Amino acid sequence: MASSTTYSTQIAADILGTIAASTEAVVQQRPGAREHVLALAYKLVSTLETPSETVQRMGWTEPARFAATQMAIDLKIFEKLEEAHNAPVSLVDLVVSTGGDAALIARTMKHLSATNIISEIGVDEYASTPISTALTIPKFRDGISYLYNVAGPSLHSIPAYLKKTGYENPGNIADGPFQFAHKTQNPFFIWLAERPEYAEQFNNYMSGYRQGKLSWCDEGFYPVAERIGQRLNSEPPLLVDVGGGLGHDLLELRTKHPELSGRLILQDQADVIKQVGNPEKGIELIVHDFFTPQPVKGAKAYYLHSVLHDWDDARCLKILNNIIPAMSPGYSKLLVNENVVPDVGAAWPITSMDWLMMALGAVKERTEKQWRGLLQQAGLEVTGIWTYEQGTESLIEAEVAI
Repeated sequence: MASSTTYSTQIAADILGTIAASTEAVVQQRPGAREHVLALAYKLVSTLETPSETVQRMGWTEPARFAATQMAIDLKIFEKLEEAHNAPVSLVDLVVSTGGDAALIARTMKHLSATNIISEIGVDEYASTPISTALTIPKFRDGISYLYNVAGPSLHSIPAYLKKTGYENPGNIADGPFQFAHKTQNPFFIWLAERPEYAEQFNNYMSGYRQGKLSWCDEGFYPVAERIGQRLNSEPPLLVDVGGGLGHDLLELRTKHPELSGRLILQDQADVIKQVGNPEKGIELIVHDFFTPQPVKGAKAYYLHSVLHDWDDARCLKILNNIIPAMSPGYSKLLVNENVVPDVGAAWPITSMDWLMMALGAVKERTEKQWRGLLQQAGLEVTGIWTYEQGTESLIEAEVAI
């Protein structure tokens, strides 16, 4: 009988062969190729690691990386490296610019280098990397801070919270792991609204969450021009982005489909719309609470991106029931851009997001059956579900049931 080491080595060899065979597809930037190889790379690490190494990575390597990255953000270390334009920055310079203890800064830089956040050029000399450069940009930098200070404690509290509740599946948005961790009785979004610093970090992070991932408006995903490009006349808006944050989805749609004509409307709460500032040409801003009736009537499409997964079924139905009266039956479409959990072989970006939703709102990512049931209950008929690559968000299209 082959040993477990021999078995793991053979699996690793097979994975390496598959990765090698995928090189051309990655170089040519074929849709889905990068995601496929990335999934294989994670599987390769899991195959080659010993149990002890797995525990070490989960237990302190990644948590220490997260903590060191947050500290570097607080001290603006990544900005200091970026200002050097790829030239080495000495430990002495970092100590002077940050005011931190030399030994502490040295230990921080060592771990950031060992985990590929920055580059170690020589003895006590460091330089930026694409990752550290990205962490000087608000949508990535604030993602770390929001996740470290808000989401992280909520995730860490799940085992203790579930033990307290007798391992019941969380379902109360005002009494879940988030409330347990942050010692509050407020639901996540109410708590967030009372803390402008975290709210700004959250909104910035949402604007960059999907960057580099396949989008519903990419060629070969959802047939945008065919499904929503043809309109009855030029008067009604083309698309209303309901709860659309800072408008990154509308900008992407306009950039990737300049042939589409029609008004694009961004809706969100007043504090979010204020953060948008001056909108890009062709995008209208409307302050709107999606728990109230939709004011824009007869648009070709009403778009919800990562909105419904924040809420339980009852509140989702309230959101949908406020949109449906504004839709023109047989013409308007509801576009729901969300994760659809497959019955078998769900990828970690989806399963981990499901746990994050459990932690923050006592809610969940839904299966196809659950999505169809929810939309049908609201009086909508699903007319198609588009999924390009395992682990990416899907585009669910629905119309008013006639």
